[in-house]
Amino acid sequence: MKNEQTFKFEFVILMASLMSIVALSIDALLPALPEIGAHLSVQNTTDNQLLITMIFLGLGSGQLIFGPLSDSFGRKPIVFTGFTIFIIASIICLTTNNFKVMILGRILQGVGLSSPRSLALSMIRDTYSGDYMAKIVSVVVMFFILVPVIAPALGLFLMHLFNWQAIFYFNLIFGVLIMIWFWKRQPETLPKAKRITFNLNLFINGTKEFFKHKDAVAFTFVSGFITGSFMVYLSTAQQVFEVQYKLGTLFPYIFASLSIAIGLATFFNSRLVEKYGMLKMAYFAAIAYALVSILYVLLFWSGANPNIYILLIFFGLQFFSVGFLFGNLRAIAMQPLGHIAGIGAAINGFISTVIAVPIANYIGSFVTTSVLPLFIGFSVFGILSVLVFVIMKKKVSF
Repeated sequence: MKNEQTFKFEFVILMASLMSIVALSIDALLPALPEIGAHLSVQNTTDNQLLITMIFLGLGSGQLIFGPLSDSFGRKPIVFTGFTIFIIASIICLTTNNFKVMILGRILQGVGLSSPRSLALSMIRDTYSGDYMAKIVSVVVMFFILVPVIAPALGLFLMHLFNWQAIFYFNLIFGVLIMIWFWKRQPETLPKAKRITFNLNLFINGTKEFFKHKDAVAFTFVSGFITGSFMVYLSTAQQVFEVQYKLGTLFPYIFASLSIAIGLATFFNSRLVEKYGMLKMAYFAAIAYALVSILYVLLFWSGANPNIYILLIFFGLQFFSVGFLFGNLRAIAMQPLGHIAGIGAAINGFISTVIAVPIANYIGSFVTTSVLPLFIGFSVFGILSVLVFVIMKKKVSF
C-alpha cells in the first residue's frame, strides 16, 4: 500500500533485521568451517565451501514457494512459516555427524530463510516505489551490512567460548527475537483487497507476467552475475586469509573491514540515488566492478598472490562497487513488478541464485593456492553485467 513516501526508521531497521538472519547464518559460520569439516570427517577441505554456497541454493528455491503464497495469504504468516522451517533445519545441522546430512540441513536453512529475506523486499515494494524505493533498499542494506561486519568475529568468539554448535544456537535465539519484534510491531503490508486468489496456475501466470518485463529479466541476470562472483569470495574468504595468507586470527577483522566498504557504498547510494537515479548509479558501479578486477588480472596474471595490503585495496574497491549494485539491481528489477511483488521477488531471487550458485561452486574450486581465479571470475561477470546494461540502455532511459 503506497501512501506518501516517507522514511520510517523502525520499518527500515526491521526489514534489515529480517535479512540479517540470513547474513548471520552464513558469515558467523565462516571461522568455524575447518572445525565443522573436521567434526564431519571431510577429506577434501575445499568441500567445506559447500556449507556456504548450498545455503544459497535453498534461498533461491524457497522463494518460489513463499513468494506466490505471500501474494495470496499476506506477507506476515508466510514469514513465520519460513522461520519454522529454519528452526527444524537448524536442529538437523546440530544433531548430525554426516556431511551430506549437514549439507541438506544448510539447504533447508536456506529454504526457510528465503521467506524473511525475499518478503522483506516484497514489503518494501508494497510500501515504496521508484528511486525512493531504491533509497530505502540502500538504507536497509546499509544497516543489514553491520551483521557481516561483526558476524565472523562473533562466530569466532562463540566457538572459542563454547564450540561451533553455539553459533547455530545463537542464530536461533537471534531469529526468535526478531520474529517476536516482527509479530508485535510490523503491520501487514499487503491488504486483502490486493491479494491474488490462490490457485495452481498462480506461479505459472506470475512467471509469464515476470518475463513480459524485459528490464526485470535483464537486471535479474545482472544480479545473478554479481551475486555469483561475490559468493565465491564469501565461500573462499576463510581459505584465502587463513590458509593462503596465514592470517587466521586476523580473519574476522579483515572480513569486517571489507564489509565496511560495502556499507559505505550503500550509504552514499542512499544519499545520491534520488538525484542521479538507480539505473545510472548501477551502470557506473558495474563498469567500476569490471575495471578493478581486470586491472588485478593484468597486474597479477602469474598467479602469485600480492602483498596482503595490495589485495585488500583491490578487494575494498571491488566491494565498494558492489555496495552500489546490490540494492539498486534488486530495486530496478522489482520496479515494474509492484502488482506481483511477492512472486516477482521470488522469481528474481530464484533466477539470480540459479545463476550464482554454479558460478560460485565452479570458480571456488580453483581458489586453492592463488586469489587470481577469484578476480578472473569478477572480471568475466563484471564484463557480462556491463554488456547487459549497454544492451538495455537502448531500451530503457537511464
